[in-house]
Amino acid sequence: MIKIRRSLTAFAGALLVSSLVAAQGTYPTKPLHFVVPFAPGGESDIVARQVANKLAVLRGYTVIVDNFPGAGGNLGAEKAMKEPADGYTFLVISGAYAANAAVNKSAFDPIAAIQPVIQFSTQPSVLIANLKYKTVGELVDKARKSPGHLNFGTAGIGSLGHLSNENFALVTGVSMNHIPYKGTSNAVTDLAGGQIDMMFAGVTGARALAKGGKIRMLAVTSPKRLQVLPDVPTLVESGIAYESSLWHGLVASKDVPPSIIEKINADLNAALRDPDLVSKFNAELLSPVGGTPDRFKEVITTELDRLQRIVKAANVKPQ
Repeated sequence: MIKIRRSLTAFAGALLVSSLVAAQGTYPTKPLHFVVPFAPGGESDIVARQVANKLAVLRGYTVIVDNFPGAGGNLGAEKAMKEPADGYTFLVISGAYAANAAVNKSAFDPIAAIQPVIQFSTQPSVLIANLKYKTVGELVDKARKSPGHLNFGTAGIGSLGHLSNENFALVTGVSMNHIPYKGTSNAVTDLAGGQIDMMFAGVTGARALAKGGKIRMLAVTSPKRLQVLPDVPTLVESGIAYESSLWHGLVASKDVPPSIIEKINADLNAALRDPDLVSKFNAELLSPVGGTPDRFKEVITTELDRLQRIVKAANVKPQ
C-alpha cells in the first residue's frame, strides 16, 4: 500500500511538472507587440526593430513593432498600459519616459504601474553647436558675457533634451534661452543654419552631421572619450561637472505574470549577447546592456529622481 501511494505521489508530481512545462511552452501563442511611442526611424524605433528581429531568429517569436507617436511619448505609453496584461503588449521606453514623468502629470504612475523587463542599450549624448564655436569654453564664455543671448534648441518643452540643456545651464551657472521645436530634426536644421547656438543630441546622428561639416561636436557626456570619437573631449575634461547617458529598454504592465517577465527577460538577454545584434548596436554607437528587471528598475527610478531635481531647480513648468 505504501509503495502504491508513493508511486501515485511521484506520478502526480511528474504530471504537475509536465503540465507546468507544457503551459510555459504554449507562450507565446500569438505575436508580441512592442509599442514604440515615437515615429518610425528614430532611435527607439531602430533599437526595438533590431531586438524584435533577433528574437525572431533566436526564439522564433513574431514581434510587431507598433509606432504611436504623440505628446512626447505619452500617447504610446498610455495605449500600452491600457492593453490587457496578458504578456503580449510591451512598451519600449527611453530617458524621454522619465523626462515626461518628471515634467508632466501622467495618466498612470510611472513606476508603480509598470514592470521593468530589461534594459536594451546605453549611449552617451553629445553637446553640439553651430560652427562658430570650437570649444565648450568658448560657448560658456559667450553665455557668461552675454546673459540671456545664448539660444539652445530642443524637441519641445519637457523633452529629455530640454532637461539636459537646463542641467547644463545649472551646472555652468549661465542664463540661456530655450527655443522649443516640433521635433529634433527641425532644431538641428536651425542649429546648422546659425539660428540657435547649441543643443544635446544622440551621438549617431550628431556624428553624421559633423562629418558633413554642418555642426561641431564639442563634448560627449560619457565619463571617458569614445573610441570612435577620439578627438571629442568629455564635458568633465572641458571643466564641466556633467555626465549622463541615453538608454532604451522594455517594460510591461505591473499585472503581467512574473513567469512571462522571467521568460522574456531570459530570451532578450540571449538576444543582446548575440554577436550579430551587438555588431548592429555598435554600428549605431549603442552598447547592449541586458541584465535583470530589478537592475533596469533601478536605472529608471534613478533617472526619474535626477530629472525631477533638475525640473525643480530650473523651475520647468508643464506644457
